[in-house]
Amino acid sequence: MSLIGRNANVQRSSDDLRPIEAIKRQAGTLPQISLDYESAQKLLWITLRPEPKPVFTLPCVESVLKVQTAIGELWGTAVDRPVLFLAYRAVGPIFSLGGDLDFYLDCLSKGDRDGLARYAATAAEVIKLNRNGINGAVLSLTTVHARAMGGGIDPARACNVMIAEEAATFCYPEINYNHFPISAVPILSRHAGFIEAEKILLTGRDFTAQEFHDRGVVDAVVPKGTGEDWIRRYAEASMTTHSARTALIAAFNRQAGDIGADLARSSASWVAHMATLKPLEISKLQRIAAAQERMLGRLLRRDAAGALS
Repeated sequence: MSLIGRNANVQRSSDDLRPIEAIKRQAGTLPQISLDYESAQKLLWITLRPEPKPVFTLPCVESVLKVQTAIGELWGTAVDRPVLFLAYRAVGPIFSLGGDLDFYLDCLSKGDRDGLARYAATAAEVIKLNRNGINGAVLSLTTVHARAMGGGIDPARACNVMIAEEAATFCYPEINYNHFPISAVPILSRHAGFIEAEKILLTGRDFTAQEFHDRGVVDAVVPKGTGEDWIRRYAEASMTTHSARTALIAAFNRQAGDIGADLARSSASWVAHMATLKPLEISKLQRIAAAQERMLGRLLRRDAAGALS
C-alpha cells in the first residue's frame, strides 16, 4: 500500500506536522496539492492533485512554487534543516497529461498574452528550483507511477532524481499538433543529450519507462507500487552525503550552463508561438483537450471496475 493510503489511517506525530505547519504559515493557501512529511528521512512529499483533470494547472504550479519558496526562506541557509529531500508524486490512473490546454485556450480566446506569459514564467521558476534543489537546500526527487505526457514530464525530469515504475509511459505528442512544451528542450537535452532529445520531441511517440531509462531520461525503473519506497531508501542512504551531493549537482548545473536563462528563452519562444496559432491550429488544441477528457473518463471507469471486481 502506498503512503497515501496509510496516511489516511495513521495519526501523524507532532514531529511530522511541524514542518508542514511552518510551510503553510509561510506559503498561505496551497490548492491542488497536499503535503506529507517523514521525519526519519527529512523527506517532504508534494502530492499533486490538480483539478478538474491531471494537468499542470496554474493553481497547482503556483502552489508548488509557494512551497519551494517557503522552504528556501525558512531553511535555505540553516545548518540543521528539517527538509533535506523534496519529493513529488501523483495519484490516480495518470501521472500528468501535460500543460493546461483549457487555460491556454481561454487565454487565446481573450487575446491574453500576459496570462500565457505568467503561466510560462511560473512553470519555468518551478522547474529551475527543482533543477537546483531550491538553490542547494534540498535534493529533489520524483516518482512517476503512470502515464506522463508532454509538459507534464519536464517538472518531474527537472528534479535531481526521477524514477519510474514499470507501468509508466512517456510521450511528447505536441509536435503532432504544431505545438511544443515550454521547457522540454533545456530539460530533456541535459539528460538525453541534444540529438536524442530532438528525436524524442520530434517523433511524438510513446516510450516505455525502460526506453526512457535507456536514453538517460529516467534514473531508475522500479516495480509497480514501489516508487515511494525507493525514494525513502534513497533518502536514507543519501542523508550522510547530502551536502556533497548538492555540491556536485550545483557543479554539474554550472557546467551545463545557465538553466534560468535557457528556461526564460524557451518560455518566451513558447509564448510567441502560441500567439501566432491560426484558428485551425487552435481547433486542434480544442480537440486534444476533449480527447484528454475522454481518456481520463475511460481510465477512471476502468479503475472503478477493477476496484469492484
